[in-house]
Amino acid sequence: MRAVTISEPGGPEVLGWGEVPDPVCGPGEVVVDVVAAAVNRADLLQRQGRYPAPAGASDVLGLECSGVISEVGTDVAGWAVGDEVCALLSGGGYAERVAVPAGQLLPRPAGVELATAAALPEVVCTVWSNVFMLAGLRAGEVLLVHGGSSGIGTMAIQLGVRAGARVAVTAGSPEKLAACRELGAEILVDHREQDFVEEVRTATGGHGADVVLDIIGAAYLARNVDVLATGGRLVGIGTQGGVRAELDLGVLMRKRASVAATTLRGRPATGPGSKAEVVAAVRREVWPDVERGVVRPIIDRRLPMSRAGEAHALLESSTHVGKVLLVNG
Repeated sequence: MRAVTISEPGGPEVLGWGEVPDPVCGPGEVVVDVVAAAVNRADLLQRQGRYPAPAGASDVLGLECSGVISEVGTDVAGWAVGDEVCALLSGGGYAERVAVPAGQLLPRPAGVELATAAALPEVVCTVWSNVFMLAGLRAGEVLLVHGGSSGIGTMAIQLGVRAGARVAVTAGSPEKLAACRELGAEILVDHREQDFVEEVRTATGGHGADVVLDIIGAAYLARNVDVLATGGRLVGIGTQGGVRAELDLGVLMRKRASVAATTLRGRPATGPGSKAEVVAAVRREVWPDVERGVVRPIIDRRLPMSRAGEAHALLESSTHVGKVLLVNG
């Protein structure tokens, strides 16, 4: 089959389109003929040699895809050849075919075109597992989302609003903030011109944020703790601003607040805390509203799979809003 290849660690120009071995369908797995895959910042890190695939996972880029099941392995129930699905992956999505543990499959939501469904698994699973399963966001609370116009951000806004929370976002331009407002964000902060701690405190009458979903990491750690309300929960899911910073435990303790950091890719396939557990929760708790159109994927643009380098350059420019898709055929 053909897949996106990496000639050596480096910039978007190292990505090619060539022949690689076909995936092998193991016990408990299916093979999906890929219609589309979505681009995530983790893919950029892997291309740079900074985020290797977990042991046993495909070295091909791609953490989510959509397509049609073409092969079903032993010990798989509930799925059949011809089913239209989208999938959470540990790797392998930038290709014509990919092997997927059955527990990481989701049915294509009714009303969502198959290629578009590729934009859903990673962002919905990331937001649901962190904002709801871990941080326990409740109605009436304030959710602060950094990078509100990103794929993760646009989904976090929608799910936060759906839960009855008041959503605050940071983004880097008036156009991006306008897109966040259209999705339901109420407190809009231009991180280039404004201090998000001051803006969120002012907008909430000094209360602050009950939950912070952060993609920046070290550069924002101290201010994220500052903006937390009493009993607040900070969840870090990215390190765009570095990995090392000092944490003032005194401030954290006075606020009775907590800090957590997670990754989705490194979770086991099955068992407690697994990808399968997250996917099952998403199918139960979120998928019905995706099918009703209450929650929807936000797509910036679609490019042919062979132009993955162009898609990576686009993400690195941070000019997009929502997801960028790579499409086969």
